[in-house]
Amino acid sequence: MNTFLVTERSDMEKRGWTELDFVLISGDAYVDHPSFAAAVIGRYLESKGYRVGIIDQPDWNDVNAFKKLGKPRLASLVTAGNLDSMLNKFTAAKKVRREDDYSPGGESGHRPDRATLVYANRMKEAYRDVPLIIGGIEASLRRFGHYDYWSDTVRRSILVDSKADVLIYGMGELQIIELADALDAGRFESALPDIRGICYMSKDLPDAPHVVCPSYEKIKVDKLAFADAFRIQYDEQDPHYGKIVVQQHGDRYMVQNTPALPLTQEEMDGVYNLPYTRTWHPKYDVKGGVPALSEVQFSLVSQRGCFGSCSFCAITNHQGRIIQNRSHESLIREAEVMIKMDNFKGYIHDVGGPTANFRHLACDKQAKYGACKGKTCAAPVPCENLNTDHSDYVSLLRKLRKLKGVKKVFVRSGLRYDYVLADNNKAFVKELCEHHVSGQLKIAPEHISNRVTTMMGKAGKEAFLTFKKWFEDANHQLGKKQYLVPYFMSSHPGCTLDDAIELAEFLRDQHMYPEQVQDFIPTPGSLSTCMYYTGINPLDGTSVYVAKKGRDKAKQRALMQYKNIENYDLVKEALIEGNRRDLIGFGPKCLIPPRPIGRAKVGRRAVSSPKRRYR
Repeated sequence: MNTFLVTERSDMEKRGWTELDFVLISGDAYVDHPSFAAAVIGRYLESKGYRVGIIDQPDWNDVNAFKKLGKPRLASLVTAGNLDSMLNKFTAAKKVRREDDYSPGGESGHRPDRATLVYANRMKEAYRDVPLIIGGIEASLRRFGHYDYWSDTVRRSILVDSKADVLIYGMGELQIIELADALDAGRFESALPDIRGICYMSKDLPDAPHVVCPSYEKIKVDKLAFADAFRIQYDEQDPHYGKIVVQQHGDRYMVQNTPALPLTQEEMDGVYNLPYTRTWHPKYDVKGGVPALSEVQFSLVSQRGCFGSCSFCAITNHQGRIIQNRSHESLIREAEVMIKMDNFKGYIHDVGGPTANFRHLACDKQAKYGACKGKTCAAPVPCENLNTDHSDYVSLLRKLRKLKGVKKVFVRSGLRYDYVLADNNKAFVKELCEHHVSGQLKIAPEHISNRVTTMMGKAGKEAFLTFKKWFEDANHQLGKKQYLVPYFMSSHPGCTLDDAIELAEFLRDQHMYPEQVQDFIPTPGSLSTCMYYTGINPLDGTSVYVAKKGRDKAKQRALMQYKNIENYDLVKEALIEGNRRDLIGFGPKCLIPPRPIGRAKVGRRAVSSPKRRYR
C-alpha cells in the first residue's frame, strides 16, 4: 500500500525523521495524483532521496501554520496550485466564483488572492535564512513584468514581489532536482546561472549570450514597450535556440535562463510511474474529498506540450511547443493500476494531454533545432512539414481498450480536429466515434470569423464544418446518435461586433444553441493578453480592436445566446448598432422578434423564466 507524503509531524515521527529537506506550501488541497503539480514535485524529490513534506492550504493569517513541519534543511517551496489563484477565484466578469474544485468539498475561501506572494512572504517571515523557491503555473506565467487583469495594472515580476531566491518556470522536475543537488552540495548561488528553466535576480548582466527586453519601468507606462518586451520573451521560449532573457526591475535584473530541455520518454515515464496513491488525503473524507480529482482520477496523461500555439493559451509559455510523450508500456502499467482500484467502474475517462492527438513532434527537425521561430505548425494553415500521422495514438487506444477490466476508453481532452483533417484521416474519426465517444465529443473551434480565428491561432470555419460532416457521416455509418459540443469564445482581441453577429448567424444556420459561453479572460503570459492590454499584435505590430467595456463584452456574449429572452435588450442593441435591423423580425433568418414575446406583465414588473427562449 502506497503512503502519502508527510503532512503532519506525526508522519515524520513514523518515518523516524527529525527534519525535512523541503517543505512544500501548496494552495491546493493535497491530492496524491500525477495531475496535481505539488504531488508530482514532492514525489519526484522523494524518489531522488530527499525528505519532503506538504503543507496544503495553510491559514495565511497565522505564521505558525507555516511552521508545523519545522524548518526545512535545504529550502522552502511555494506554489499557488494547479491554477492561477486569481483565475481560480474570479470569473471573466471579476465576480467571485462560488466553488473551488481544488479545495475540500469544493469550498471557496481556502486560499488567499495572489497565493504565491502571500505564502512566500509568510515562509520568509517564518524562516528568513532558508532559501525560497517558487513555481507552478501562477509563478511561471508571471515571471516577467505582466498585465494583471484583476487589478488592471502592469505588475512587476512575481519573483521581485515574492522576494524568492529562485522561480522555476515550466514543468519543474528537472529544475527542482538540479536545485536540490546544488543546495545539498552548498553551491546554490554559484549554480544558478547554469540551471535551465529558472529565473533569478542579479545585480549584473549575465556573462553568457542574452537579450535584454524593455524594463518593467518602461512597460508599465508604454504599451509599445510592453508589446516589444512580450515579443522578445515569446521568441526565446525554445530549449534549443532560446537565449537568456533579461528584464530590468529598478537597479537589478530579472534573469530568465534558457528553457529546460524536454523530458525524454524514459524521464517522463519515470515521473508518472512514481507510487502515487491516486486519491486525496484521507483528512478530506469528512468533506467528501476534492472535486477536481473526479475528472482525472481515471484519466491518463499521455503527452506534454502543444504545437497548436493558440494565442489565448498558456501552454506555449509554460510547457512549450515541443511534444514529450510517454511509452505505451508506461501508460498500460498505469491503466492496470487504475483497474485494480476499488472505485474503478471500467471506464478510462481520457487519454491525452494539452491536446489529445498530438503524440509526437510536429516535424523531425524539432528534435534538433526546436520549433520554428515566427512560424506556426498547425493553424490557421498547417505547415507543409507537419507530421500528421495518427497511427501511434490509434495503436495506444486499441491496446488500452483491450485490457481486461476496461469497458470503454474515452477521449475527452482537447482534440485538434484540424490536425485530423490535415491527416485526411476519416478512418480515425470513425474509430473515435465507434469506441471513444460517450454521446458527445467536445471540440473548440472558438469562433468562425476568419479574422478572429487567425488572431486566435485557430483553424477557420471551413475546417470546423468539414470535421462536423465527417463526424456526422461516421455516426450515420455506425448507426449512432452522437453529437459535437463546440466551445465558442466571446470578446477575444480582434473580435468586433460584426464578427460576433457573424457567429450568431452561424449558430442560427447550424441549429446550435450553446448552453454556456466563455468570455475571454486575459490571463498572464499569453499572446492574447498582450493584445488585450496593448491593442497591438506584438508579433507584427498591427493594431487590434479590443472589446473592453462591460456592455460591449456583454453584447458579444449575448449574441451567442440570442434565443435567451433575458438577452433580448442586449441583442437588439447590438443588431441596431451593427446596422443589422434585417435580423430583427419574424423571418426565418431573424435572430429576435421586433419586441419581446411570451412575457406576462404583472403591474409594472415583467415576469419571465430565465430559461425561456424565442422559438
